[in-house]
Amino acid sequence: MPILIEGIQCLVHCGVTSVERRQPQPIVIDLELRCANSHAAHSDELLDTVDYGKIVSRVSEIATTSRFCLLEALADLISQTLFQEFPISQLDAWVRKTDPPLDHIKGSVGVRLSHTRPPHAHRSGTTFRNPEVSQFFLQQFGRLQGGKILDIATGSGRHALFLASRGYTVVGIDRNAETLAHVQQAGSEIQNGHVTTSCLDLEADPGNPPDLGDHEYDGILVFFYLYRPLFPRILQALKSGGILIYETFLIDNHIVHHHPRHKEFCLQHNELLQLTTPLRVLQYEEGASINPHSQEQTFTARLVAQKP
Repeated sequence: MPILIEGIQCLVHCGVTSVERRQPQPIVIDLELRCANSHAAHSDELLDTVDYGKIVSRVSEIATTSRFCLLEALADLISQTLFQEFPISQLDAWVRKTDPPLDHIKGSVGVRLSHTRPPHAHRSGTTFRNPEVSQFFLQQFGRLQGGKILDIATGSGRHALFLASRGYTVVGIDRNAETLAHVQQAGSEIQNGHVTTSCLDLEADPGNPPDLGDHEYDGILVFFYLYRPLFPRILQALKSGGILIYETFLIDNHIVHHHPRHKEFCLQHNELLQLTTPLRVLQYEEGASINPHSQEQTFTARLVAQKP
């Protein structure tokens, strides 16, 4: 039986211009979800269905912690996240502005979408679904306002391919040539965006880290990689107004979980803020988070910052 959730109310920074995005606008979200909940009516157990309270909280978090140019992007991110975190098989959503800043409109403007859970993570012309995409990244990537993005230590390309499927131009660098070949092949199958890769050992010469460019990128991503001598190069490569999204292990993770094995691969408390001076901090967090797939606890530092 379907689960109906109507009237999720949020104040969201959403608009086609930077001026419009400065002020949050009232948005209402309606959801219709389907899951394998036929036993719930007899068992009266929450385990046999989905917790709609958690879904409401998650949707509200998605809507209020990122910025969006289009309602379509907000609706798609809600869909992607709910499929990743909840055992739902189908989702129908209606996302609308109830007081749009437009003349001659008394009602709302919005979008409807209907998505079915894919049988497995896959690529398509419009969407790349990957269950390993960082939850912090999903919350924050809306701050990237297009342009050219650098993904440092891209690995399997989870974030690079995700962005490319949404029309971004992404450069992924890593020292593993075999992995990069798979990323390049996957990127070639995405119609709307563009992915290029570069095989580069960032740590080959600690005294002279490789040049990443001068005011080259509109955004830079670094996830679970730490090489302190590279930070000046990262800041130099970022354009004025560009966004850095960074997440990696905190020293607490080494203490509690003994991972990474070497504590020098972990950030000290507030160290990431010091390493990224003089960027303007848009969001910063330290502490434990739970991976929704593995349910493992990980201690990380999480930063979104903008170059003046």
